[in-house]
Amino acid sequence: MNILFFLTPKSDVAFIYEDETLRQALEKMEYHKYSSVPMISRTGRYIGTITEGDMLWGIKNKFNLNLKEAEHVPVTAIPRRSDYLPVRIDSRMEDMVDRAMSQNFIPVVDDQKHFIGIITRKEIIKYFYNRVSWLEKDKEKGKEQESGIPRYVMM
Repeated sequence: MNILFFLTPKSDVAFIYEDETLRQALEKMEYHKYSSVPMISRTGRYIGTITEGDMLWGIKNKFNLNLKEAEHVPVTAIPRRSDYLPVRIDSRMEDMVDRAMSQNFIPVVDDQKHFIGIITRKEIIKYFYNRVSWLEKDKEKGKEQESGIPRYVMM
């Protein structure tokens, strides 16, 4: 299945630019109520993902800050524990499961590594839930056809 059917486009995703400040990133994440957001360059390339934890640990370990001082700290000055690895637009949904277990979303990039959107864990779970449901329905339908007795009578 083509992952573009499940893509939340960049225009509908909250993200931060790498040259934004720590305060801007905090305010954007608070406004959208997100715990992590993609970080991109002004040219649109995917840089990585920054999380609340990255920012909190960065403030604690690297800076002795108040919110006013955070206006002068570039978000790239905050060390990131790990980045959400992006996938290319030609990836398959089956390739997403492993990443979805440890990431809230999966960034999607084009051939030139430009950020084009995300696929949420919810969309991945929904896709596989529907697949399993369809398989179960087909299996039950096959049992009906084998016995010649409608399923509702077999219960």
